[in-house]
Amino acid sequence: MNLFPEEIDETKNWLPKEGTVNYYGKIVTEEKANFYFQRLFDSIEWRNDEAHIFGKHYITKRKVAWYADEPFEYSYSNVTKRALPWTAELLSLKALIEEKAGENFNSCLLNLYHSGEEGMAWHSDGEKDLKKDGAIASVSFGAERKFAFKHKVTKEKVDIFLEHGSLLVMKGATQSHWLHRLPPTKKARTPRVNLTFRTIEE
Repeated sequence: MNLFPEEIDETKNWLPKEGTVNYYGKIVTEEKANFYFQRLFDSIEWRNDEAHIFGKHYITKRKVAWYADEPFEYSYSNVTKRALPWTAELLSLKALIEEKAGENFNSCLLNLYHSGEEGMAWHSDGEKDLKKDGAIASVSFGAERKFAFKHKVTKEKVDIFLEHGSLLVMKGATQSHWLHRLPPTKKARTPRVNLTFRTIEE
């Protein structure tokens, strides 16, 4: 029985050069996706994200959480977070993602977007704590949103729509050569929970 009738080529590289992005589409059933969305929405220790940029302190509407094998410290935008221990749902998803992607991860940064008005500006995940050219697996639950890539030099752009219960994996030189963002949209009126599984090296 084919639970996912739309055939998606998981081996397709969505980037034209200098990096690799694979989109796996929906990796769980609608029922499972609904379950994970609600459990994560209700049970994760969400906090408003913070950033210190050019001497100013910003607090976002978007909320974040940080979980890992160990209480790793993770710094970005001049703010340091200490990881919490895995929940049962996160461990279950981690095992599924590792099997699908053929990669191992030791941490997960989660984002909660309450509606399409909340997004993420252009950036690349190049923090010094992250494994160089390591894979980052992005799992989405809730509202379908556009995810955009832009080449740092040529400004070429690639857009992918991330579905409820879907997996996208960025790896290789992607972070060195491409920026990515979650653009705001008035079309999405419901929340989205996004999990980015990563590898921290101390």
